[in-house]
Amino acid sequence: MSQFFQIHPETPQKRLINQAVDILRRGGVIVYPTDSAYAIGCHLGDKQAADRIKRIRRLDDKHNFTLVCRDLSDIGVYAKVDNTQYRLLKNFTPGPYTFILDATSEVPRRLLHPKRRSVGVRVPDNAIVQELLGELGEPIMSSTLILPGEMEPMTDPYDIRDTLEHELDLIIDGGFCGMEATTVVDFTGEAPVVIRVGKGDPAPFEV
Repeated sequence: MSQFFQIHPETPQKRLINQAVDILRRGGVIVYPTDSAYAIGCHLGDKQAADRIKRIRRLDDKHNFTLVCRDLSDIGVYAKVDNTQYRLLKNFTPGPYTFILDATSEVPRRLLHPKRRSVGVRVPDNAIVQELLGELGEPIMSSTLILPGEMEPMTDPYDIRDTLEHELDLIIDGGFCGMEATTVVDFTGEAPVVIRVGKGDPAPFEV
């Protein structure tokens, strides 16, 4: 049965953040709030935890997880970013966007797009996630919490607990954080391409 933490969305309690990070490091699967919707995530290097997420969401091996990063310095470790891309990312992070970028060798192979060696990265504008990432010291491997057969993400931490408490290690209740997924922008070509319109304004990336 999962643990359930109520964490203040503006001033996260350090003790609970530390406990959440410990659960991640021990291979736990957690649900946490972002600036667009609730996400499900695990430690970057934990294949068993990633497989659990795939089972919960019924994802196939073609699904791309997203690396949720604290800031652009993290992105630079895991993705190749040129000067033009960096300026755009700087203007729109943190924010409700996922950026598809060419991956570096630091990204585990199982996280890559099988043909393009690309990876999704994002920097959420959410104090709870920022504190988690700061304490963890590396990205969280994540996916939006959309259950099989549903089109919209789960939004209520109590509904999440009722539905998934036996499949998760931790649910972080950070209040209502929205019900839209991120806007996804593909940077792997010559120009940015918006491949999903979500909470983030797509206009700056539409050529």
